[in-house]
Amino acid sequence: MNHFKLILTKFVACFVLLYLILGFGYDVAFNNVLLISIALTLISYIGDAFILPRTNNTIATATDFVLAFVVIYFMLDMLTYGGDLLTASLISSAGLTVFEYFFHKWVKSEYNEMETEERPSVNHRNLQTEFSEDNSLDNINDSDTHDEDKT
Repeated sequence: MNHFKLILTKFVACFVLLYLILGFGYDVAFNNVLLISIALTLISYIGDAFILPRTNNTIATATDFVLAFVVIYFMLDMLTYGGDLLTASLISSAGLTVFEYFFHKWVKSEYNEMETEERPSVNHRNLQTEFSEDNSLDNINDSDTHDEDKT
């Protein structure tokens, strides 16, 4: 899948959600919302690249919530003066988490479609059975006693 398309989608959604919540709700300046969106998009995309293939959607979404909360809280603390940082960070993280849940599903479905298109189908119908000479337990036990007689 095209990484640019994924990052752009993630950035646009992140910026719109954060501007609606932080910009309108908490009077955070446009350039601060833009910086937070850029940082959060890059960090969370790298996190998704490592976490999502190894875990399920629930764990990746929970990780994104924690990551978004930490990044938003500390960046708001650095970029703004005063205000209710905890509530702003929690609400923003919750909004982004809802988006991330559906984003992960979309990424997985796109990735699965891409894999099926790129990989040729393997015909597993041409199978053969392997035959061998099996010994019954009686034969095995008899051969063990014969081996003991030889020694």
